[in-house]
Amino acid sequence: MKTLKPKALKRGDVIGVIAPASPLPSMDRVEKGAEYLERLGYRVTFGKNFRAVRGFLAGSDKQRAADINTMFGDKKIKAILAARGGYGSPRVLPLLDYSLIRRNPKILIGYSDLTALQLALFKKAGLISFSGPMLGIEMFKGIDPFTEEQFWRMVTSTKKFGLLQNPGGRDLKPFHGGKGSGSLLGGNLSIITSIAGTPYLPSFKNSIFYFEEVDEDSYRFDRMMNQAKLCGIFKEANGILIGELTNVKPYDPSTPHLTIDQILADHLSGLRKPILRGLVYGHIPRKLTLPIGIRASIDGTHGLVELLESTVQE
Repeated sequence: MKTLKPKALKRGDVIGVIAPASPLPSMDRVEKGAEYLERLGYRVTFGKNFRAVRGFLAGSDKQRAADINTMFGDKKIKAILAARGGYGSPRVLPLLDYSLIRRNPKILIGYSDLTALQLALFKKAGLISFSGPMLGIEMFKGIDPFTEEQFWRMVTSTKKFGLLQNPGGRDLKPFHGGKGSGSLLGGNLSIITSIAGTPYLPSFKNSIFYFEEVDEDSYRFDRMMNQAKLCGIFKEANGILIGELTNVKPYDPSTPHLTIDQILADHLSGLRKPILRGLVYGHIPRKLTLPIGIRASIDGTHGLVELLESTVQE
């Protein structure tokens, strides 16, 4: 399937806000996030069911899917931004109109649970999307300057992006040397493994695979790594980028456990391909935005990652 690159965002454009997973804990976050976007010159609109709540979900599956489909079908809306992640995006995947989405490619932004939605859109519609800051998480409270600058450059500039550099000059650490290139694909590891074996997970053949994780016991993280290995993701990829593993540790350090370094070594050390650790991406305030589906290259010896094309088009 041909890859679709969304159009660049411009001042004055309308940004649609959705809640495809969990509901917002506070509407104050929504209001402050919208004010931030409006100060930058954008207009903001919300999904019809944005305020719906059904237990731990932001409304029923049909309501959340309807908001996504409507946003893609509305010609006035140029970008779609998630209010937050949480839990629930995988439940809407069978209800999306992928033909409609393919006819109306536009920017989609979010991370964490949004990984399922973004990978499904790449698999079913070929759409490039952005694993980046969300309205009710980063944007409402004073977004980190590095996160802000790199994100807006990615969704507004039609120039080739070039080197993907960590904030503060923090180096990427070689885990295994070599060079490779392919489509940049990945996201939150628990979400990726949760949709493995479904029609919504794309092939990772000839990809640069990246992953991050948050708040998991080390044995659960090992289980996810093993699942990804058994699915062939690590073997199929041409290179691997390891993001932030935030608060991934044994819940009870007094019990027998493996360290994160041991787990990574167990599952990745036998691979003869470039692998880098220390990508500043994940559940942290200061982080990179990563485009899903863009062609990229990796140099595991010198610690370099480069985006080989622009992330949006005119």
